[in-house]
Amino acid sequence: MNFRSVRISIILLFAIAGLVFCTPEFKAQQRETDERIPLGLPEDTWKYYVPRNNPMERSKIELGRKLFSDKRLSADGTVSCETCHKEELGFTDGRSVAEGIKGRIGTRNSMSLFNVIFNPSQFWDGRSDTLEEQAIQPLINPLEMGNASHDEVVRRLRSIDEYCRDFQQVFGGEITAVRIGMALAAFERTLLSADSAFDRFFAGDASAISDSARRGFAVFRGRGRCSRCHSFNEQRPFFTDFMYHNTGVAANHPAFETLARSAAAATESDQAKELIDRMAKVDGGQELGRVLSSYLLFDIGAYRTPSLRNLAITSPYFHDGSAKTLADVVRFYNGGGRTNPNLEEELHPLGLTDEEQRDLVTFLESLTDERLRNKQK
Repeated sequence: MNFRSVRISIILLFAIAGLVFCTPEFKAQQRETDERIPLGLPEDTWKYYVPRNNPMERSKIELGRKLFSDKRLSADGTVSCETCHKEELGFTDGRSVAEGIKGRIGTRNSMSLFNVIFNPSQFWDGRSDTLEEQAIQPLINPLEMGNASHDEVVRRLRSIDEYCRDFQQVFGGEITAVRIGMALAAFERTLLSADSAFDRFFAGDASAISDSARRGFAVFRGRGRCSRCHSFNEQRPFFTDFMYHNTGVAANHPAFETLARSAAAATESDQAKELIDRMAKVDGGQELGRVLSSYLLFDIGAYRTPSLRNLAITSPYFHDGSAKTLADVVRFYNGGGRTNPNLEEELHPLGLTDEEQRDLVTFLESLTDERLRNKQK
């Protein structure tokens, strides 16, 4: 069977799935958004993640797009969402960690926004359950957009006639922080990416990736043990398990060992919560990771498994941007991560040869969306 017939078969399967899964409401949403579902993303998977209380509508998406690029959402008018999430960089910013108003340096690498619709929680530490919540948190982060409150942002936008008209048209009411989050989230749910060379290969085009990338895929699923956390299948082709793991990256910070030991020393839950909150405010406290929101001690130093899509253009890597190249990432895991008390049990030295590491990098590069590759030329 050639690639053309495989592609036709996939389209027919999607059409059948539409009869089973796609309600009239969902079909109307698709017509309204006019968004193309990429080759590697089943339509029913996409549909499942669109919340009923914030349906996809073209006018809402366009309002979210406008807000996303508007620097007036920041306290001094110098930073927008787009500042840290540039499309040509896979909706990242190319920095080790984010930079906000007045050149203030953040604590985390800017994650890609591609396919965020599928995340069960948001941010490196999962502190927001929904995209609507995530979208408005940077507005009041002093290291990002720097507003003193959401009310400050609302007052500023209410002084702009264009936005007053837009929100009235889209929501039938005035501007609120909740509605700002809904519009931004609607736009972010359109940021889909699954049109890479690997997706064509997985769909049946054997020539879509090189021999080196095919060998790298075998390493990825085999000796490299990568797929244990960066899972992939037809219905969930995201290259992540969406879970939180301590791989030792947080231990790059010199204060991590001291902070981790101090947080783990508490024996009662209330005492632990108080201590963790206190640790978060000291230098290096953010390196405690997910425990800052979960207060579960086994989450010390744990961060969400990021998707591997578009890696060729989203450097640097890890939550702190400490790996500059994909070769650096592969070397880090080939060495078994960085030892610390909470290190993931699955991690250990892999013993990959230089050729296997190069092939693995080549495979990882094949996960980059062709549209984005073209923007680099």
